[in-house]
Amino acid sequence: MSSSSPVERTLVLIKPDAVRRGLVGEILGRFERKGFTVDAMVLRAMDGALADAHYAEHLEKPFYPPLREFMTGGPLVALVLSGDQVIDVVRGLVGATDGRKAAAGTIRGDLSLSNRENLVHASDSVDSAKREIALWFPDLG
Repeated sequence: MSSSSPVERTLVLIKPDAVRRGLVGEILGRFERKGFTVDAMVLRAMDGALADAHYAEHLEKPFYPPLREFMTGGPLVALVLSGDQVIDVVRGLVGATDGRKAAAGTIRGDLSLSNRENLVHASDSVDSAKREIALWFPDLG
């Protein structure tokens, strides 16, 4: 079977607020129903060092300290999804960063009312996906 475009990978983090609210299955199901493959998945905590590495471009920004506290405040689910144009399609499924402004039908639009506690992180580019997957799943080549 051949495809006109190469299969991409992306990192998705189902954030602590989604885990706390029992939304992991709902969120994961949306990605699976769209047709993406789960290549790796783990329930784990994000420590401060991993938070700083993952959000390296935001370290000096005023919103980062509360974001770091939130992301390290409970378990999350890290997963690698693969499929055709997975990066762009997943970001479309996730919706706008601010859940109050995200479109209905998106994960954030349907399930979030917050800008910071917005349920999901998804890589925003091929380069980000490669960097983030290497941080979270160093054994995936």
